[in-house]
Amino acid sequence: MNEALAEKIIIALDVASKAQALGLVGELPSARIFKVGMELFTAEGPSLLQEISRLGKMTFLDLKYHDIPNTVAGAVRSASRHGAAMLTLHASGGKEMMAAAAIAAREEAEKSSRPRPFLLAVTILTSLKDAQLREIGCPDPVASQVLRLAGLARDAGLDGIVCSPHEIEVIRKEFGRGFIIVTPGIRPAWAAAQDQKRIMTPAEAIEKGADYLVLGRPVTGATSPREAWSRILAEIQPK
Repeated sequence: MNEALAEKIIIALDVASKAQALGLVGELPSARIFKVGMELFTAEGPSLLQEISRLGKMTFLDLKYHDIPNTVAGAVRSASRHGAAMLTLHASGGKEMMAAAAIAAREEAEKSSRPRPFLLAVTILTSLKDAQLREIGCPDPVASQVLRLAGLARDAGLDGIVCSPHEIEVIRKEFGRGFIIVTPGIRPAWAAAQDQKRIMTPAEAIEKGADYLVLGRPVTGATSPREAWSRILAEIQPK
């Protein structure tokens, strides 16, 4: 197994309970990073992050913080204390909010002597297309809005963004290799698209320059998650 490639894949624990989540972690021993989103975190709380950490894994806490700067900064401090290695916030919360989060993450890391979590701005949800953006009052196309929000995130001191794989190339061109790109909307060639609209295969996303790929149901919903994981690793191996 290519460990460097395995570390590019984030497994989304989009399940309802701690038992299901930890069962999947145990079934995928070579996976390194697991995403805990709103449903699971609301059901089980921060102790789940600590349990995943005790298993030697990293947690991507995907709660998409969006509030006043002081509130988001406090949430980032708490997430850092609970061992989140990566976390998300909405870029549409504005530059001041994101800057407050970056300061809080750095201060908490210095205070606790723990690694600082990567802070990732969510630009445009992968379930949205141009028509849906117009419905909420944003006349610009998805690609333009993603670039604008990514620029705000960089200027605020965030580590990178979460965006559709179809924005990878334009983000790379604009912001270079030092800016982390995490891409949901990833579906192996053999999996159905489901409710993600702007999708791409794992091999295509890595080739275009993604740093991390988020994969959920093609693995976690498979009859054999371990077999599905192995198929994905094989798919992204350099030819």
